[in-house]
Amino acid sequence: MQRLALFDLDNTLIDRQLAFSAWAAEFAGERRLGGEAAHWLTTADRQGATPRDQFFLAVRERFALAEPVEELWASYRARMPALVRCDPKVLDGLSQLRASGWRVGIVSNGMADNQLAKIERSGLGARVDACCVSGDVGMRKPDVRIFELAAARCGLALADGGWMIGDNPEHDIAGGRAAGLRTMWVGGQDRRPGGGWRADRTVVDAAAAIGLLLDGAPGAPLR
Repeated sequence: MQRLALFDLDNTLIDRQLAFSAWAAEFAGERRLGGEAAHWLTTADRQGATPRDQFFLAVRERFALAEPVEELWASYRARMPALVRCDPKVLDGLSQLRASGWRVGIVSNGMADNQLAKIERSGLGARVDACCVSGDVGMRKPDVRIFELAAARCGLALADGGWMIGDNPEHDIAGGRAAGLRTMWVGGQDRRPGGGWRADRTVVDAAAAIGLLLDGAPGAPLR
């Protein structure tokens, strides 16, 4: 199996929940929405599962805001990249992977402006070979074609295998397996992805996933 590692972005390479909590507190404070508003926003977000148009429609109605949904959403996309952080251990690990001969890509669902800005502002852009963001390429995980495109942008063929690492059971684990990739689920050793999907490995975070890749020979079982 070739040395190809594809990573999800939100809550895999970056802590999207931490950034969202910061945004929610800032948003509520600027608009003086009250002490419970940030909690409501975080709950309504459902860890990013609520589609953004539906989320901001609910926000507008809940707090009787004058701004159109499109304006609220655009402001959010412009602000979030400044709030995301990538653990220095992850950045260093990605550099080590590439120095060891791995090709590294990011495969993410989301709006192109938001996701690509997160990648650049967090320092990830300089540490990967390629990025595929659904809003930019016109296809979304778990569509096999987005994995094929990511591999091609890394200069490799998906047919020769590799790894997909992510936190979403359907998009990352089921999608990766359908694409012929081995998979790592970022979710903690005491949990397993639901929906009947089984990952080849379960890790607590991206740094641990990178460590396994660095320790294991491609194509052989990892310790």
